[in-house]
Amino acid sequence: MKLTKYLSVGAALTLLPTFALAQDAAPSFDEIGPYIMTTLLFLVGGFLVFWMAAGFAMLEAGLVRSKNVAMQLTKNIALFSIAAIMYWLVGFNLMYPGDFNGYFALNFVPTVLEPVGLSASDAALDYASVASDFFFQLMFVAATASIVSGALAERIKLWPFLIFVVILTGLMYPISGSWQWGGGWLSELGFSDFAGSTIVHSVGGWAALAGALILGPRLGKYKDGKTVPMPGSNLALATLGTFILWLGWFGFNGGSQLAAGTVGDITDVGRIFANTNMAASAGAVTALILTQILYKKVDLTMVLNGALAGLVSITAEPLAPSLFGALMTGAVGGVIVVFTVPLLDKLKIDDVVGAIPVHLFAGIWGTLAVAFYTGNWGAQITGIIAYGVFTFVISLVVWTILKGVMGIRVTEEAEINGLDMAELGMEAYPDFSKG
Repeated sequence: MKLTKYLSVGAALTLLPTFALAQDAAPSFDEIGPYIMTTLLFLVGGFLVFWMAAGFAMLEAGLVRSKNVAMQLTKNIALFSIAAIMYWLVGFNLMYPGDFNGYFALNFVPTVLEPVGLSASDAALDYASVASDFFFQLMFVAATASIVSGALAERIKLWPFLIFVVILTGLMYPISGSWQWGGGWLSELGFSDFAGSTIVHSVGGWAALAGALILGPRLGKYKDGKTVPMPGSNLALATLGTFILWLGWFGFNGGSQLAAGTVGDITDVGRIFANTNMAASAGAVTALILTQILYKKVDLTMVLNGALAGLVSITAEPLAPSLFGALMTGAVGGVIVVFTVPLLDKLKIDDVVGAIPVHLFAGIWGTLAVAFYTGNWGAQITGIIAYGVFTFVISLVVWTILKGVMGIRVTEEAEINGLDMAELGMEAYPDFSKG
């Protein structure tokens, strides 16, 4: 009897650690896995999109004349840094304000990250970390500002441009972005823009178009009804920039799946990668063939922009299409670039790098193409018009005010000599003659 009693007590003592472990057991991977994987997706996607900043810098440096290269590089690193500060200061919480009226949120507060060493019990395991989400979304606003930089190159002053970047990244982009991605009125209407053909690219394109109209063309660009070619300084750099952008776009579109915690989610990310690549390839090949047919020689700059237009076109819906559907979407983007670049020149709208055809026109096409899969043509058209009117009108007002208050264009002498020396007092290629 005593032996049985001792054995029972011993058995109970051996089970005590098990009970304690059961009470304090760490969450299973099924519980924390989606949070971890989605956070990782945002971080990897975010640094891929960050690398697009280098792509824009190299593309623009290659497509401007050598006397303006240092200016473009300065604008690109400055605009990215300003975007990072403004998106932290007000942008992120304006764009994702939670409950609001659907149009505008008075939520002018800086972003606050999670505390150091956050435990699973304190984390919001239904999504991802705030830090990773903020980091990922920040990269998109920086890309929007880069679009404006290239279009207005070779004649705009540095500081007025950077002031416009402050307004664009801190207020304009976040407010309009909240209409869809922040759960605003366009989201409720059924408008769809997966990764930003309109929300990012067309917004940048509309802002660039407004700036180009207020700024005017470069000296000597249009003479006697003809367009005077002004070749870029380094097509090798421009090509490198295009490939960097192409690489970064996998993060741009793939990360916009916004989830990686299930087999379905991660498979969809792979599908997005494949469709993104196909659209870029189709845009490049289409431009390659068309320029051969139209001009009897292939135009490398058109081919580069054809690839980028294919990427912009597929960005609004990179998941739903088949590979053939992605090919067709990207191919139309390539057609758009080849025909709208000379159209802008006929209208005497000087876009140095072709940003408006690539990001605005192809962005509109890509957003319309979503309706082939959703059937909601009305919502897509409404969204395109809403973003266009808001961004273009506000940009016109801001550019006009900047022009009246401080001037936005350099002097004729500065433009002829190059903005590198006039604005910066240094040259990107000091050992070579200006071109």
